[in-house]
Amino acid sequence: MRKGIARPLDETAIGLRLIACLLVALIILTASRGQAQEIRVPDSMAEVTLTFAPVAKLAAPAVVNVYTTAPRTERSPLFDDPILREFFGRDFGPGFGRRQPSSMALGSGVVVSANGLIVTNNHVIRGASEVTVALADLRQFPAEVVLTDESTDLAILKVEVDEDLPFLGLGDSDDLEVGDLVMAVGNPFGVGQTVTLGIVSALARTQVGISDYSFFIQTDAAINPGNSGGALVTTDGRLVGINTAIYSRSGGSVGIGFAIPSNMIRTVIDSAEEGDEVVRPWHGFTGSTVTAELARSLRLDRPGGVVVERLHPQGPGAKAGLKPGDVILAIDGYRVLDERALRFRLATVGVNKQAYLEVYRKGKTLTFTIRLVLPPDEPDLAPRRLRGKQPLSGAVVGNVSPAMARRYGLEDVWDGVIVLEVPSKSTARRFGLRPGDIVRELNGTEIVDADALERQLDEPVKRWLVVIERDGALRRIDVTR
Repeated sequence: MRKGIARPLDETAIGLRLIACLLVALIILTASRGQAQEIRVPDSMAEVTLTFAPVAKLAAPAVVNVYTTAPRTERSPLFDDPILREFFGRDFGPGFGRRQPSSMALGSGVVVSANGLIVTNNHVIRGASEVTVALADLRQFPAEVVLTDESTDLAILKVEVDEDLPFLGLGDSDDLEVGDLVMAVGNPFGVGQTVTLGIVSALARTQVGISDYSFFIQTDAAINPGNSGGALVTTDGRLVGINTAIYSRSGGSVGIGFAIPSNMIRTVIDSAEEGDEVVRPWHGFTGSTVTAELARSLRLDRPGGVVVERLHPQGPGAKAGLKPGDVILAIDGYRVLDERALRFRLATVGVNKQAYLEVYRKGKTLTFTIRLVLPPDEPDLAPRRLRGKQPLSGAVVGNVSPAMARRYGLEDVWDGVIVLEVPSKSTARRFGLRPGDIVRELNGTEIVDADALERQLDEPVKRWLVVIERDGALRRIDVTR
């Protein structure tokens, strides 16, 4: 059990009551099937009533409403009138004609520790200037944003109270199975706390496209706008997911809702307790999903898995013994169907911890142990501004390291030269360079660091051919003097 996630609420009696109710219902069902001729009136309420009220009573006090206030700048259309602009001047001065009313947004959150730590969705509090949390007993408190993580769409809030708050302990989302009963608790449409019941419809949904670490629990428990950040709870009262999104053409629930699994939530909570940013391990290799066509070429009996493409020479993958062409089939016994599933599994392992990889290589299935570490911050960034009569003139560039690439959201990049700044009136801007671009080649020569780039730019040539990487795709800039 992890720090700060112990369960403070006594569920023994509740669990026994639920078990008793289920046993009674099962006995009645069995008896009715075996003795179809016998018809009798039930002897007690337990024989006719199956209730999830104990679970709701356990979960409800730990689910909160999250209200956010954000400034919204508006400008009267009168100030865009060409005649008035000519009369008053074209610039009107900074902010002229603007007013800043507040806009309100509503979501849900879950208390996960007695000292007031709350998990919600990042999109619930994104851009907020103020965040207020309303407890189930209607008391309201200002909340501090402790940590935000766009990659998982999770955020951690903190409220200061003079007492221990009821909270939900984290369950193991890997213990879920399709068909398990789950309960969603939140504040849909702002009508007030609402509890809905459903089942787990699917697991490991990775093609939803909501976050970088898409790996969702799908449920048919009714989830609507305002439920975001609310709890997905098992029948024993454990938090197994944060309700995040729905699939809907109308905006209302159609029975397809998605929740972030608790095993990912746990990593974000741990980061919040230890610092102010999410710390994720680095595996040091890139890969792609094994399609049906690729599976045939690799002589695999089915699609699924991740084929290793590139390895950092000093990365954890290379040190574990992986090679290009290996297919990762499972991590710690859990099957890996695609690249997003691999990211999720490795992200939940943690820094300086080991994972066991089941790997297919040339007709054999092998096992490797990989020890995950923090991405290294080498080589040094060493930023410098490029000068001279060449197409990158004016841009500020630096060396790429795995740590630097991650800060720019470039998970699969760990070498080369990154563009840090492109002034508006520079030659580099004129030729389409942007911050975040990776310079890969110059006139047919691979660029490994900023020093090599500067040396190549000093070469006297009549034509420049620059290859850059942007959003995972290669682009070419062709310039003739």
